[in-house]
Parts: sequence; C-alpha cells; structure tokens
Amino acid sequence: MSRPMTQKPLQTAIALALASLGSAAHALTNDPVTTGLSVAVDATHAATHTGNHPDAGAASPALAAQSGPLAPALTLAQTTVPSAPSAADASGTPAATLPLTTVTAPAESLTSPSVAEQKANLFQTAGSVGFVDADSYQNTYAFNLRDILKDSPGVYVQNRYGQELRVSIRGSGIARGYHVRGLEILQDGIPTNSADGSGDYYQIDPMGLRSTEIYKGGNGLTYGSTTLGGALNFVTPTAYTADAPNQFRLEGGSFGTVRASGQMSRIFGPVDALATVTLNRSDGYRDHDKGNYAQINANIGYKFSPNVETRFFFGAYIVDQKLPGTLSLFDALNNPTKAAASSVSGDQARNTRTERLGNLTTIRFATGQLDIASWVIHKSLYHPIFQVIDQDGWTYGVAPRYTANLTLAGMRNDLIVGARFFGGNTQANQYINVNGNRGAQTLDSRQSAYNYEAYFENRLFFLPTVGLMVGAKAYRDVRQYIDYGGLAGDPNYRSTSAAYSGVNPKIGLLWEPRKDVQAFIDVTRSADVPDFTDLSQTFGATSRFVPLASQHAWTIEAGTRGKLDRVAWDVTAYRSLVRDQLLQYTTSPDIPASTFNANKTVLQGLEVGAAVDLFKNVVATGDRITLSQIWNYSDFRFRDDPQYGNNRIAGVPTHVLRTTLGYALSNRFQLSASLDWVPTGEWVDYANTMRVPGYTLLGVQASYLIQRGVTFYVDARNLTDKRYVTDFSTVTDARTANTAVFYPGDGRSVFAGVRFAF
Repeated sequence: MSRPMTQKPLQTAIALALASLGSAAHALTNDPVTTGLSVAVDATHAATHTGNHPDAGAASPALAAQSGPLAPALTLAQTTVPSAPSAADASGTPAATLPLTTVTAPAESLTSPSVAEQKANLFQTAGSVGFVDADSYQNTYAFNLRDILKDSPGVYVQNRYGQELRVSIRGSGIARGYHVRGLEILQDGIPTNSADGSGDYYQIDPMGLRSTEIYKGGNGLTYGSTTLGGALNFVTPTAYTADAPNQFRLEGGSFGTVRASGQMSRIFGPVDALATVTLNRSDGYRDHDKGNYAQINANIGYKFSPNVETRFFFGAYIVDQKLPGTLSLFDALNNPTKAAASSVSGDQARNTRTERLGNLTTIRFATGQLDIASWVIHKSLYHPIFQVIDQDGWTYGVAPRYTANLTLAGMRNDLIVGARFFGGNTQANQYINVNGNRGAQTLDSRQSAYNYEAYFENRLFFLPTVGLMVGAKAYRDVRQYIDYGGLAGDPNYRSTSAAYSGVNPKIGLLWEPRKDVQAFIDVTRSADVPDFTDLSQTFGATSRFVPLASQHAWTIEAGTRGKLDRVAWDVTAYRSLVRDQLLQYTTSPDIPASTFNANKTVLQGLEVGAAVDLFKNVVATGDRITLSQIWNYSDFRFRDDPQYGNNRIAGVPTHVLRTTLGYALSNRFQLSASLDWVPTGEWVDYANTMRVPGYTLLGVQASYLIQRGVTFYVDARNLTDKRYVTDFSTVTDARTANTAVFYPGDGRSVFAGVRFAF
C-alpha cells in the first residue's frame, strides 16, 4: 500500500538564512578590482568542462585500481611552452613567424575542486582512506552503494533488497539490521544523516556522483566525524567537472528492471548549473519486492569574484519499496524468492519522501580558505511493518570550516579548524498495521536531537618526507524524547532526555619516502552516540525510551599505500579496544531489534587491496591485462564477557575476498571477470552456535565504445545461480531465539545499457 504523501515546502526563514550567506560573501567583494570576473567562456560548452571527453571510455572495474582507491598517485598538471622561432635558416632567409596562439585554462570552481585536487588533499591524511572515481563503474549497472564500494578494501557492503543494504567499516553497524549505524554520510561535504546520527542510503544516486571519499575510523576528523566506522563523502559533479554537457543512459535487465538517467549542465559567465534525474523500477528477485525510485540532484553556483563563490545543492528523493521480509535459513537457501508471510499479510513497505537543500559558500583569503556549509532536510516516512511507523521530521545545521597551508619555522604546516551545529525534530507516531493501513494509534511521540561540535586537525611536516598529525574533537550531543500518551495502550505522558559529551583526540605520523609511496601510523579515539532506533525500543504494543551509554573506542592502525611501476597497493592493520559497544539482537523477525551495550570488545583486522598490470601490448598497442585483489580479514570478539566470554561477535564473516581479472583495449573495449568469495560464513548468534554457509559468486562485465560518445555495456552477476545468504539480523542464542532472520542473495541476473555523452 503506497500512501499519498504531501511534500512540504522549505520554510521561508531557513531559505533566507541560507541566502544571507551569499549576501555576506557579496559584501566582501565591494572592491572594484576584485569584482571583475576573469572567466573565459568557450563558444562551445564542452570546452568549459574539465572532465573526460565523451569518447574517452571509462576504465573497467578490473582496472579501477589504476584510478581508484589503490592508486594514491596524484595527477600533476603539465604546461607546454612553445619554443621561440629561429631568427633565420641556413641561407639567411628569415624564418616564417607562426601566428600567436592563446591558450585559456579551463574555468575552476572554489566549491568543487578537481579530482586531482581531491586526491591530493585526501592522501595527505595520516591514516587509512580510500578514493573511488565514478569512471571506474560508469559503464556498469551501478544501482546502489555496493556497486560503488565493492572494490574498496576495508568496506563490507551487503545487499538486502532494493537499495536497502548494510555498510560496515571496522565493525560499525556489525549487528544493525537496517539503515546507518556508526558511519557519517556526507554529500559534497554536507551531512545527510539525521541529527541523531541515523540515516539511509537512498538519497545517494550512483549516476549522480563524480567521486567517493572514504575516511575510515577517526580519519573522518577532516570533516568533524569521529565515529568507529568513519565517514563516506559522496561528491556530485558540477558543470565544471561533468564528463559532458549532456548525458543520458537507458538500462534494463533481470527482475523487470528498467532505469533511465539524464544529466545536463551549463555555464553562463559567473553562473553554472547541473541537474541529474534518475528513475528506476524493479519487480525484485523475491516476491513482494517491488521498488520504485526517483532521485533528483541539482546544484547551481555563482562566482562573486575569483575568491568568493557560493553553491546551492538541491535533492528530492522518492522511494516506494515493498518489503519481502526475512526467512528461515532453510527457506533462504531452498526457496529464496519466497516472501515472509507477515510481509505479505501486512503489506509491509518503506515509503519515503525526502527533500534536501544545502549551501556551500567558499571565501579564499590571502592565507587560507573559509568554507561555510549549511543545510536543511525534510523527510517523511510511511513504514508499515509490525506496526505502521509514520514519521515526519526536519534536520538543519551549519558548519564553518577553515583550512590553510602555512609555513611554521620554515616547515610546511596544514591546518583544519571547524565547528558544527546541527539539530532535528521528528514527530514519531505508530499505529496498528491493518493490511498496510493505519489502524488504532499506539504511540504519539516527538524525538529531538541537538549536536554541538568543534574540531581541529594539524599536519606539521617537520621533515620534508615526514608529517606529524594531531587533532581533536570536542562534542556535546543531546537526545530528547517525549511520549505524549493519551492512548489506550499508552495513557501516560513521559519526557526523557540524555546528554553525551567528550573529547576525541588523534595523533599520527605520515611518511612519504618517495613519490607515490606512503606509510602511516596513528591512534584515534572514537565515540558513537545512540540514535533513536537504539533509544526507542518496542515493549508490547508501544515503544519506550531506554537509556544507553555511548560507545567509545581507542583504535591504532598502521599501513602503507602507493604505486610502483605496474603494482599498486593499499594495506592497513588495525586494532580497536571498545567499551559499551552498541550491539543489537532480534526478538521477532517483524519487530525492530533491541540494542544493548556490550562491556568490552576487541575489533581487529587487515584491509588489503592490490592490483598489478600483468601484461601490456598483448593484442594491440596500448592494451593491458590487470589482476586486482581485495581481502578483508575481521576478527571481532567479546572480551571476557560474563555471558559470551571471548566469542566472536555475530554479523560479519572473518574473510571476505574479491578477485577481478580484466582486459582493456585502449578506450574502446573492456572486459572483466570477478569472483566474490566468502570461504566461511559468519556467526548468526552471539553464543556462536549457528553460522551461515560460505559462498562463491562469479560475474562478468563488458563495455564497448560504439562511436564517439556512445557506449554499450553488459553486467552479468551470480552466473552459477548460487543460493546464499547475503545478510541477516543477529540473535543472542540460535538455540532458543526465532531464527527466521535471513535475507537470501539475488539469483542469476543480467543487465545491459547504453550511455550517450555529448
């Protein structure tokens, strides 16, 4: 049942506040010398773009390591200076004089740096980070975040259904049965999480991205994040960085899947604009799995002067997703297309309407740069599951951030100083589920969250090749919960609040013994504050506020990344000592899981990525065969727990491997084969009495540049039609708990598409 939902307009006061940022910036540029814009606009819009030419085919996934997370080498700008003509030839005859040629550098944006500049900043971090260029999956069927992050070492991503998935970095959200836990999700450096830290991945459209920055653990301090998992920053293109002024793609394939996506961008003097629209529908692999998605991402920028620029970001996201529910292990492996009976009888679904408005204003000074981000998000949720969850809420915030490249006693010193205030209020109601419709109301509550943060990060290169990084974040987070009562099953008014505060420091060393080779070691402290999914738990027919402690951890990591000749690598070892880890367990397949604080846990592992060009010029000049390997080793355990001893924590397999072998013939043809291997499945329960079987999946991807700007591609997955469990909800003890908690993985599928760029 899809309930019509009205979309509320953004409040006038908030819009005026955002607009005032632009007014303030304009006031700084009243000098007539600085207000003159030196923007050269070519007669054709394509000349103003700094991205790839339309006929430049994107690298295949197997070759993504050359421009993706395994290649931190920075792209250097090259300038060609014409040589002066000789005065005369041997006979004394004056040489012909060539006409003067003027070369105009491509226009740049202060609020949207180039990919090369992104990488340069990212890989100055004394810690484990990753980078994914959108070109690495441009010619594939990239539907959700797994298709973006699957080749990133240290990132564990598993599909459930539609665009619902679980992302875990170093044990973040290891037991979370749904949505975001322990990760900060940013788009263009602006948070998309709700104020309590929860969030979804639906608003991230792979077709509307230029790149993805991965900050593992405390390395997210760059943007003020210090959660256990870190931060993911999804960067959208602007008219300055788009591959082409016009792009369109049409795709289709298994499970009744059809998707259309279009992008258009233009530059008009000091104004630039870009919009991406994606429409997707699919019947899904399982029964009662139909999904419809509409995603719009747009931005418009204005240059007040060469040193002041403002950019507004707008997003609208519509999701109508039927829920197939979870199955027993037997059904997941033998009847994988089946839907849970309660999902069908209750017409379970997740329907959301989200609108997002953000602004980034950049002011460049003689020394340093100030970026002021502000945002407001409205989200409406209609979610019939065990009951109908009906919520409507707002999130808003502002985050100034100053960065500078300084010289201190003759030494290079990079400084980041920032602050963030963001809050939100959600009206959270629940009703009896009557065939997907609202019955009698069981809960009338309000959830409010407020966060006050200040942080800094300083990198002092006391030797030409060695940098010392120190930083810290101070925070105070408040969670307020009001149950208005007045209902038959919940008659009493209750008001409860909890506050969390602390300081999370970081210290590390970065060594760069030669160009394109780095090593690092660092120690960070993280803190994860409970969100309302943790704090508001189900008891009987209604929900109650359950006070929980925040999760804290000290993490030490050491690693190296780089590229030498044909070999690229990214290897990190880490160990986290965690107190009060937020873990979940399922009481019933239809009821959101309960959350508890574990006493002491240890999360440690290895994140390994490597790629090598095996052969070059095999069939034709410029072709190559590349082999890449990802290996995530996760050893997550309780530590002397009174109930679970030193058992492994359920939720993530010990070993996850992905191997890709690819062939590329210039930019015309790419072919790759992939193997995803989980040799031993993960534990389902904390008592370690039940685990899922391991599995191996085979896939093939190919693309062909038919003609300039037109590319055809095919993406085939799970070619052996392997039946396996992709994810599940954890339980305490499988011997006594209800274990209908498994999500079967998709069967064999083939998708094909064509992309136009002009």
